[in-house]
Amino acid sequence: MTEAAAEPGRAHRPGAGRTARAAAAARRIPRLPAPAWDSLLPALLLLNAATTPAPREPVLTVALTAALALPLLWRRRAPLAVFGAVVTAALVQWLLDIQLPADIAVLVALYTLAARSARRTTLVAGAVVQAGVLLACLRWAPDGAFLTPFVAVTAMTAAAAVLGMNVRTTRAYLAAVEERAEHLEREQQQQARLAVAEERARITREMHDIVTHNLSVMVALADAAGYARQRSPERADAAMRQISETGRQALTDMRRSLGVLRADEPDAERHPLPGIAQLDALAEQMSAAGLPTGLAVEGDHGHLPATAQLTVYRLVQEALTNALKHTPAGTRATVRIRCDAGTVTVDVADTGPRPPASAAAPPSSGHGIPGMRERAAAYGGTLRAGPLPGGGWAVRTRLLLDSAGAVSA
Repeated sequence: MTEAAAEPGRAHRPGAGRTARAAAAARRIPRLPAPAWDSLLPALLLLNAATTPAPREPVLTVALTAALALPLLWRRRAPLAVFGAVVTAALVQWLLDIQLPADIAVLVALYTLAARSARRTTLVAGAVVQAGVLLACLRWAPDGAFLTPFVAVTAMTAAAAVLGMNVRTTRAYLAAVEERAEHLEREQQQQARLAVAEERARITREMHDIVTHNLSVMVALADAAGYARQRSPERADAAMRQISETGRQALTDMRRSLGVLRADEPDAERHPLPGIAQLDALAEQMSAAGLPTGLAVEGDHGHLPATAQLTVYRLVQEALTNALKHTPAGTRATVRIRCDAGTVTVDVADTGPRPPASAAAPPSSGHGIPGMRERAAAYGGTLRAGPLPGGGWAVRTRLLLDSAGAVSA
């Protein structure tokens, strides 16, 4: 199989395989450590001084070569000190009127200083080297040929300084890119953790609403079935069937809410989410459980997002569940939903008195009235829950569908 066939959609380019193999071979070549590179030039300069016959004073030539070359071993750790040592050795060499090939060490020291120091330090060091170039050309340039060596050595000096500054700029850029990449990675991890926490909070709210509502209905139906078992077996049988249906619905809702945690959960188990269209069934269920509930929906709710309809459903469900749990027999409830172009108003009221303790919100957030406030706040709404002047309890809120702060219900 060819390389192009192995990767569908990738165009075959002539020589691409050879280029990839060459790059892979280059990556396999062992790289010398930095100390080995730093010791290579001093070793070559000392070997040249020791093996090349010197026109005068061989010992002094080797000593000056060592003074120029050996400091380069520490050029990465102390570039400024190495530059000073090399320039001092070059000045001594000029005073003794000895011309050496080891003068290349001055350019190497200048390059290292430019690559690891500030721009101002590099400019000062370049001026010092340029002064040395002028002195060297004045002394050692052939008669009548001053300009050519001066320009050539000046160009090499400028090249060493510019190359070092470019290396320093590249390193700073790569460091900034690496820091930005690390920052983005940390930010992505933080966003992922926040998303997980938000999803857990959403599932917690869903499970609280599902379990609290359905268990409350099942308990009320079970009490009614036990009470009617002797006097009206038909009503008891109907209540038991309603308990079974409520339990199955609770299991379906739990699978729907927890299905997002399982990759193999079929989409049919998760959709559709309950919405305003299911409020009729909810009102019938509450009526069967002992809380006669009237429902009135004004306006067209077909254009509402699924998450907004789920929020309305859960708000009504929680309000009716609280009424079922905290009010005596004979209490009636009314639900009014008004759908406008950009808002949805939810109004749930009951006629029963509440025990004083029920007026206080539970201390833990995400349950009961605090959970309802969280759902309303997700759509820019403020939930009001409290007793009515003429008796009873009411829960009112208005959801802003175009609110910038709307989040997942």
